[in-house]
Amino acid sequence: MNKEILLNDFATRSFRNIADQDYIAARLCYRNNLIPQFHWQSLQAIEKYLKAILLYNRIKATNINHNLSSALKLTKKLPFELDLSDSTKEFIKHLDNFGRFRYLETSYFIRGYKLVELDKAVWEIRRYCRTLNYEVEKKDGTTRNMLDLEIDKINRSSHEPPHKFKITNGDLEKIIKKKSHPSREALLWQNLFFSTKHRKTVRANNSIQAVNSPLYMHPEIVDDVLEYVFLPKGVVRAFKEVNKSSKINT
Repeated sequence: MNKEILLNDFATRSFRNIADQDYIAARLCYRNNLIPQFHWQSLQAIEKYLKAILLYNRIKATNINHNLSSALKLTKKLPFELDLSDSTKEFIKHLDNFGRFRYLETSYFIRGYKLVELDKAVWEIRRYCRTLNYEVEKKDGTTRNMLDLEIDKINRSSHEPPHKFKITNGDLEKIIKKKSHPSREALLWQNLFFSTKHRKTVRANNSIQAVNSPLYMHPEIVDDVLEYVFLPKGVVRAFKEVNKSSKINT
């Protein structure tokens, strides 16, 4: 089979489809006040959507890991520009700050309508998660590149009710269509962007929560912890500096 087709299939099934599942999991976590898990699942979803976009467009992204800012930098190489709102860019920064740290290595906080911000970010980014730069054969035997038309469709979607934009054979679209799907309620619950009809308002909680890391409270144990578990180099460096400063000030 054509390797180009197989690569696109990988982008769809391993990145976009799994990201759709991560997105629903993030919504469930938020609804049940599992904030660290909400951060991680949200980061996983956005990360995979961005990796899918890069792969569909054959941009190498082998060193991204879980760094969303690195993924966004690579999107500058795309043959088009991602139309992302300021709120989506700020939400991505929030996830970069807190989503990667799954073991409370660093403190975290959450404030505002983060579920709505997640829904908006996923809707904006996911629109590009498909093959956009392709050729079609015309009746006269010539070919037409469809990228401009596809990007125009995406741009126009920003001025229409969000639920009208659909990805053919997308997993979220399938879940919404199938009323008996067990994930459907979790996806549709208070969702302005993925729904069966145009929704102007939803009930959203203005969440405020903050938790300090054990290392923040006791930076003097960093070396002891390192004898038993792995900690990211940046975390180790930061708390060693904090510990050094606290010793100087005492």
